[in-house]
Amino acid sequence: MARDYYGTLGVAKDATPEQLKRAYRKLARELHPDVNPDAEAQSRFREVTAAYEVLSDPKKRQVVDLGGDPLGSGGGGGGGRDPFAGFGLGDIMDAFFGATGGGSGRGPRSRVQAGSDALIRLTLTLEECFTGVSRELTVDTAILCELCVGEGTREGSSPQVCDTCGGRGEIQSVQRSFLGQVVTARPCPVCHGLGEVIPDPCPKCTGEGRVRSRRTITVKVPAGVADGVRVRHAGQGEVGPGGGPAGDLYVEVEELAHDVFERDGADLHCTVHLPMTSAALGAVLPLETLDGTEDLPIEAGIQPDTELVLNGRGLPRLRSSGRIDGRGDLHIHLDVEIPTKLDERQIELLRELATLRGEEQPALATNGRGGLFSRLRSRHGR
Repeated sequence: MARDYYGTLGVAKDATPEQLKRAYRKLARELHPDVNPDAEAQSRFREVTAAYEVLSDPKKRQVVDLGGDPLGSGGGGGGGRDPFAGFGLGDIMDAFFGATGGGSGRGPRSRVQAGSDALIRLTLTLEECFTGVSRELTVDTAILCELCVGEGTREGSSPQVCDTCGGRGEIQSVQRSFLGQVVTARPCPVCHGLGEVIPDPCPKCTGEGRVRSRRTITVKVPAGVADGVRVRHAGQGEVGPGGGPAGDLYVEVEELAHDVFERDGADLHCTVHLPMTSAALGAVLPLETLDGTEDLPIEAGIQPDTELVLNGRGLPRLRSSGRIDGRGDLHIHLDVEIPTKLDERQIELLRELATLRGEEQPALATNGRGGLFSRLRSRHGR
């Protein structure tokens, strides 16, 4: 007795190829071994696969309609045949990734697409990075076409279904190989995968739904930004094809070098050249900081290469969330200047000072273990 292939798929005998395919996809999603490991479900999956293989082949289907069985007496469910033979990889993918339409299941591509992001660079001084700025910038991007409001069609007209692909957005071809029937698909060359064409496009955007234009926008850069930081302004980028949502605008900071300060994250470093006399006697130096002029006390006898730190006098610490978390520090490096040109009176005074301090001759550092020559004598037993 011939098997009921139509009953196995649950379709009528006059079912169209698309109805057969939809019925198979539905059953395959439920019965495939990767989804349902039950032994009965696996057996049922082989039967469904064999039925679809037969009915999707016009010649085999004709044998069934005449009362015959194309698979002969080789056992139900395909007689040990490969359950995936007779249909293309696209059909298998459709069955497990939810496609319900015709063809490969991808369907036509939407005309409305999201827009691209835009990037603009903004040069700032250190002071501007410290305070943050608000600037008006002129940008050249795609904006929504005001004439068709993104539709891409002339007023009174509308897109039409593509005659070449029938609205599917792709062209299919079926080839037979030793692996079975292989279905391949490629984007429709007429509608470019959209499934529709615009016979009467908008005269301003020529069907794009967007036009390029220069516009002025106000961008805000928060305090604490640094060189290379990108500040995101949502929805200020390129409008997408078909009037799709705009991408984002990123403002990339280019920070200029400063004459006084060097930056290390939120910390600042600077060098103060201190006269020898000020280092010896002490002084109060006016220091320009980002907060204004401050008096910097120098203790008497301060040594060269000393580093002084003013806490909280650096830049704001900008977190990735955009939140300010305190400020960095200002590091002051002292460079004591030794005079290289002295007149006779200055030489006389320095010699007098050296005599008073007993510093006519330099002394070697001993680290508390005696002089150099005493250590040499001890080493050689003399």
